[in-house]
Amino acid sequence: MVFTSQNGLTRENGHSHENESFKKLKVGDLDGFGTRAIHVGSEPSVETGAVIPAISLSTTYKQDGVGNHKGFEYSRSGNPNRNALETTLASLEAGGTYALAFASGSATTATVLQSLGPDSHIVSVNDVYGGTFRYMTRVANKNQGLAATFVDLENADEDEIAAAIRPNTKLIWIESPTNPTLRLVDIPRIVSIARSTLSKPLVLVDNTFLSPYYSSPLLQGADIVVHSLTKYVNGHSDVVMGAAVLPAHHAALRDDLAFLQNAIGAVPSAYDSWLAQRGIKTLHLRMREHGRNALAVARALARSPYVEQVIYPGLHSHPRNNLARRSLSPHASRFVDTFLEKEDDERDGSFPYGGMISFRIRGGLDEAMRFLSSTRLFTLAESLGGVESLAELPALMTHGSIPPAERAALGIGENLIRLSVGVEDADDLVRDIEQALKVAVKGDV
Repeated sequence: MVFTSQNGLTRENGHSHENESFKKLKVGDLDGFGTRAIHVGSEPSVETGAVIPAISLSTTYKQDGVGNHKGFEYSRSGNPNRNALETTLASLEAGGTYALAFASGSATTATVLQSLGPDSHIVSVNDVYGGTFRYMTRVANKNQGLAATFVDLENADEDEIAAAIRPNTKLIWIESPTNPTLRLVDIPRIVSIARSTLSKPLVLVDNTFLSPYYSSPLLQGADIVVHSLTKYVNGHSDVVMGAAVLPAHHAALRDDLAFLQNAIGAVPSAYDSWLAQRGIKTLHLRMREHGRNALAVARALARSPYVEQVIYPGLHSHPRNNLARRSLSPHASRFVDTFLEKEDDERDGSFPYGGMISFRIRGGLDEAMRFLSSTRLFTLAESLGGVESLAELPALMTHGSIPPAERAALGIGENLIRLSVGVEDADDLVRDIEQALKVAVKGDV
């Protein structure tokens, strides 16, 4: 009799051997998110057997004859470390087949928008990241005649969104959750509207805030997913990088972006690619802890008399909590189901939904400033997604490039504080938040 175990081994008459059909599977064909993060793109070296990829710093590669090489000619056009990282990214972004790594998230944005050509039009969520807004309105508009219409894609009805799409609309740019007010956009709804128009624009989702762990926009119909790899994917605040990931049916678009990637030279270094791939191996572990900690901090903020509003879509009280739950990636959905089954302290249906929280402190700029100078574990700094906790004031920091009137209309006031909750001990983070709030609002020490 033959017995087959979960790892693909069979036992017959007391002897073990590999199931041949299982043996033929490539790494990643059936494996879970964490397994792929660790193994895909990090196969042991054929030459040395090294388990960890070597760093290939060479800028050029020997050719055995003109055009006869081993897949690499010049490091701007292709590098073993960058190629390996791109393979990992394509595997982790569910529904992805192609990935391209760039020198920064901003370089990714610039390359995608340049691929649209001159005099194109895009529709963007109105609460878009300040750097993206700046590139759309002050660089692409001037250099390639790109026009952008900013729409509240969370609340606008279908007619309003469809009316914003012109004959030359090439792209709809989504962030979900948005930065910094954490608005949620129903991605399948936007995809459906886009497909129903004559111009049929591509739908792009910036998935930086949730990472490939919590959200899978390509499975929801998106055409392109972009990331600032600087944030959660790398996760250790020591690399500046970006990426674009595309599904199998966009091979031609992948080729266009790869041509621009090479021609512009917006490529990451081999060392940064190696660091990002090292960081990505623990992405699933970090994202679970970011989510658990953020939920604990969000609950503490919601209890505090010194807070006017807490914005965390994982809270049951959030108006779009149901959308947050149904938009989870398949692997995150399983994690959340298990989390809710085991939770004993507060069974209110709230769940981990990434590590980003925004809240409005009771008061104004003075109270916000005192809070930011009173935290011990939340470092006052821009950026997000690292293992350490950060806090910032969007109105005067990350979103300072957005005109004041537009910031006000978006709800980015001077009392809005954004937290990137790290993976420290949750109790310590909660205590830090509570004492800083008390100092900020009451003046107690």
